[in-house]
Amino acid sequence: MFLNCIRRRLQFLGEKLPRYQRNISRYNTRDDSCDKTSLLMQLCADRYYISPEAFHTRTCTYGPLGTELKKNIIEQWTSAVRSRAYVFGITTSVQSRMCEESVRIVNVGALQEIINQDSLSKKEASQKIQTLMKDSVSVRTSLLQGALQQYIQALELVNRTLPFGLAETGLCHHSDSQLRHSSGCSFEVTESSLVWFCSPRTSSQWMDYWAHQRLQWWRKFALGPSDFDMCNVVDEELKEGTSHGVKVLYKFPWGSETLETLWSLGDTLLLKTHQGTCTKLQCRDGRKSVVPHVISVSANVDRGMLAYLFNSFQLLKKTDNKQKLHQRMVLKLHPTLTPVKVALDMGRGSSSELRQICEGLFQEFLEAGISTWPGYLDTMSLSLENLHTKYDEMGVLFTVMVSESTLKSGLLLVRNRDTTIRETMHISEIKCFLLKYISASDNF
Repeated sequence: MFLNCIRRRLQFLGEKLPRYQRNISRYNTRDDSCDKTSLLMQLCADRYYISPEAFHTRTCTYGPLGTELKKNIIEQWTSAVRSRAYVFGITTSVQSRMCEESVRIVNVGALQEIINQDSLSKKEASQKIQTLMKDSVSVRTSLLQGALQQYIQALELVNRTLPFGLAETGLCHHSDSQLRHSSGCSFEVTESSLVWFCSPRTSSQWMDYWAHQRLQWWRKFALGPSDFDMCNVVDEELKEGTSHGVKVLYKFPWGSETLETLWSLGDTLLLKTHQGTCTKLQCRDGRKSVVPHVISVSANVDRGMLAYLFNSFQLLKKTDNKQKLHQRMVLKLHPTLTPVKVALDMGRGSSSELRQICEGLFQEFLEAGISTWPGYLDTMSLSLENLHTKYDEMGVLFTVMVSESTLKSGLLLVRNRDTTIRETMHISEIKCFLLKYISASDNF
């Protein structure tokens, strides 16, 4: 899904993915969204965010850094929605029994066998295909239904007290047949969902609350917060039983796309899910017994990841030692989200002794929860400038260089991704410095 979205936009613009421009000093800085998009996608393939073979397949697979970035986004999303009391995590089945617009997994061999039977009449073939479809497994297209099904059990957990919520992250199958310039296929999407149950008299206030909170959350980790915006869903797009809808949008080079959708669903879907059990659905609202209203918050994690990559991607001018102007590509991901906080490398000196220091620091960082890239294990020798270029494109926050001076005085060279400033720091201070920096960034 991740790369398919990009492919559709590039095709819409009438372009193809060009080969990666290694010498980016040649990059044309005109406002060409297609060029910038293809540059970012190739960078993501080269710097371990997506797998290289993803350019030739329908589905995108993430590389090590892409997997870590996605995990960080999910952790922060979950932490934000569960920061309120009475929000509980749940896990529901990928198979769906109650989805009206279900996506089914069909045995292609069995379908082909029916089509190839020349002896069957058109009516007989149609009946066999319908039977095959009926017996095929349905997969969920959203996480909402699973939360509604678990409502009664959760209601007992909170002693029939409102409000409360059920949160989940999982795979859903979306059909892109309704999207512009699409192929009509189905693809897997990772969704994060909060289903909020509240009193009917306070549902509008809760809708406003969650809409504001969600927009602020997306902007919190953005380099350019203004690219994230919010709009009301037009009446024509409102679903049955839905009184109000809100979309959180990101402004991609090709136009705005929805990252998250909030629906004020009333009690229609809840009553429909638990038909004939109305009394069991009721809970206390002061002295009254009411069936709660439902607010659904659903985020497309894959598209959100794509938004943060675009938002953090920068092409910056720099001058080399020969006063030649170049472009520097940087993924300035938020410190909380960036997959690798620090890279460890060796400079000049006794390689065996320097490696021992690096391995000691590597273990120390990992034990402290600081994600670290073991650059000192790389057998390919790179100049300091090329090393910084590589780590900037990976989004690494800090580069720590262990050298001969470390053996003599305990001093390290620490380079900041965002400022490019290099400063010396004693080896005993580096872990505390990194932890304070990352912790402070959470409160930005």
